[in-house]
Amino acid sequence: MGAGLKALLAGLLVVAAPGALHAAPSQGAVRDSVAAAYQDNTDQEFRVGLQTRLAWTGDYVGAFDGRIGPRSMDAIRAFQARNGQPATGVMDEAFLDALIAQSDETLRQFGFGWQDDSRTGARIGIPYEMVQEIGATEVGTMWRSPDEAVEIETVRFVKEGYTLAEVFDILRAPVDGKVVANAQMKGDHFEIEGTEGDRLYSIRFYGRGGDLRGFSVAYPKALKDTMAPYVAVAAGSFSPYATEPAGAEPDTGAIAELSQDPRYRLAFANNGIMQASATGGARASDAPSGLGGYDVSEGLDSSGSGFVVSQDGWVLTNAHVAKSCRSVSVGTFGTASQVVIDPDNDLALVKVDAKLDNPLPIAAGKPRLGEDILALGFPLRSILADSLNVTRGNVSSLLGLMNDANYLQISAAVQPGNSGGPVIDLAGRVVGVVTAKLNAVAVADITGDIPQSINFAIRPDVVTDFLARNNVDYRVADADAQALSVPDATDRTAQSVLPILCLGNS
Repeated sequence: MGAGLKALLAGLLVVAAPGALHAAPSQGAVRDSVAAAYQDNTDQEFRVGLQTRLAWTGDYVGAFDGRIGPRSMDAIRAFQARNGQPATGVMDEAFLDALIAQSDETLRQFGFGWQDDSRTGARIGIPYEMVQEIGATEVGTMWRSPDEAVEIETVRFVKEGYTLAEVFDILRAPVDGKVVANAQMKGDHFEIEGTEGDRLYSIRFYGRGGDLRGFSVAYPKALKDTMAPYVAVAAGSFSPYATEPAGAEPDTGAIAELSQDPRYRLAFANNGIMQASATGGARASDAPSGLGGYDVSEGLDSSGSGFVVSQDGWVLTNAHVAKSCRSVSVGTFGTASQVVIDPDNDLALVKVDAKLDNPLPIAAGKPRLGEDILALGFPLRSILADSLNVTRGNVSSLLGLMNDANYLQISAAVQPGNSGGPVIDLAGRVVGVVTAKLNAVAVADITGDIPQSINFAIRPDVVTDFLARNNVDYRVADADAQALSVPDATDRTAQSVLPILCLGNS
């Protein structure tokens, strides 16, 4: 491809460049005249190829739109200067030889190739020499390097009801440990870049109506120079609406069925589907497909949250997060050595071979109606942030769907990835485990009204029964513990809440 592109570039520029050089005496005017000549006398394929190759050499950052303006001209001149060539902006044989050789070598090192992502419908360039596909997440697909240093994730929001502006505001909001260095809304898309701890991240999202598609790249600061060309190429060439994602069409049959049934379906916080059983209880094992979720019985990869319940390595999460996985990754502790599943109560225990500090105390009884609570977890991890997310609300009801006594209704906002995270009171006691959120889209289809802040958590007595059956030495909370401020309650709990990732289908 290099020789063909060189011939194309050289052939197209042989007439345009010399005349442009003599258009005006000033450097700025010369640059503008050369740019105009390139723009007027070359085709779109040539110009896009030029921008792409200059991105691979680290000289161009921007859209691959084929518009040869000041940014493209500055990139040409920068490349020439770095390679000991006259920085005129005019592309001659020496320039073409060097550009093709260097960009080809960088592309080869990354093992760059195109990926049509069936989960989101986006087309993205992937550096296959650096990362491998981990599998589906709750909202897209994840690629990761073997040492877990580099993560690339595609994302699609369509059933969640977000607008592009809302996602932009969420992602640029301050979060502990996260610094937003650049956040720009640009019509149909936005770009956000920043740091989180010792990692850099870059996010790009596009919106077409309510169909939002984007991607993120995260990597250590030490790899900034190495990753810069790939990040520039991935951003410039990302095609959000390249294909239709698998299962993109709404399940109108399921909606019609639901409209005849007063038992609302619930959407798991990781986008699965939960349905009230015939006895009135909500069970993950009854999960149907449709209404925009996936059938959890198919064992798709998922991510969620969990929290430490014993010093000897046990972490609690949801069954729908941890089941059907080839392996379960727990925070920075690596792969869990044991997994215990209770599908009837949507609870799971995962064991790490390490001593864990500060298991969270679990309340012996149910919380009070109206009590202030906090939901902690890792929603939309790597898109929102790798750090802990906290939302505040209260206990809205002491019963779940269809008066199910195993659940509480809470008003704290939860998102995909919150599943399995603790619900605590202001004394730092666990009073529930996040498990589900009402499918607002489905309910709106039935009632014509969008429900607000209706989410569900597993009650603490159900949790302690599960732990006792599995001989877990959990902590019973002090009933007389004093309430703290929200920041203090969060600080007391934060280190014991961990991200959970299901890797591969079993």
